[in-house]
Amino acid sequence: MNVFQAFLLGIIQGLTEFLPVSSSGHLEIGHHLLGVKGHNNLLFAVVVHGATVLSTLVVFRKDIQALCKGLFAFQWNDETRYILMLFLSAVPVAVLGLFFRTQIEELFTGNLVFVGSMLIATASLLAFTYFAKSKGKPIGWLDSLIIGVSQAMAVMPGISRSGSTIAVGLLLGKKKEDMARFSFLMVLIPIISANCIDLFSHSSTEPGEVGALPLAVGFVAAFISGLLACKWMIKIVKQGKLIYFAAYCLVIGLIAIFAG
Repeated sequence: MNVFQAFLLGIIQGLTEFLPVSSSGHLEIGHHLLGVKGHNNLLFAVVVHGATVLSTLVVFRKDIQALCKGLFAFQWNDETRYILMLFLSAVPVAVLGLFFRTQIEELFTGNLVFVGSMLIATASLLAFTYFAKSKGKPIGWLDSLIIGVSQAMAVMPGISRSGSTIAVGLLLGKKKEDMARFSFLMVLIPIISANCIDLFSHSSTEPGEVGALPLAVGFVAAFISGLLACKWMIKIVKQGKLIYFAAYCLVIGLIAIFAG
């Protein structure tokens, strides 16, 4: 992987991690177009995902600070309850990661027909939110688990994590601003956990090792684009403009199917 490829893939990761268009699906398409073999670039994937985690921490730093303050009060309060719901939402994807990791990795083979089909599925889910009406109820324990299941389904390339979790929450009648916040905070637990596992299990002799400069360029590109995309996505959700991304995913999905 050269510096230019790392720069483009970093931007793709940063933008699509937060926008409801599937980062994994777009990275598969990006790998195909750039001729980069994704399975040889584990360290790069860990680095750019770490960059998007950092951008999330920056955007939601005040929320995270408030949650931590409430947690370390060591008493049952709204912050402790919220954090436990975040952990509950991570259970479904943790189960998949622990028991079906090999099967999941087999989905990332550059199969554009499969990726395109999943992008169309994402488009359908986003389109349904056009008819969703908020009931004004806060996110509860069962809601957290259901939203967590939708996050687990997003391990498939082409299914948007942010798109599916926010869409399911809106279909459950939750407030737009509540779902944007919950969706972006809930991803921190599985991504940080998965990245730590991948990093510690990474072999320095792995073929196709990415150099230090492409890693640095990819990290910076993913962080800056992720920072912008995260702030943009919050506004998009509040304004109820997910339908435009449904159209985008439909078009890209059809192009991927025909290209495959």
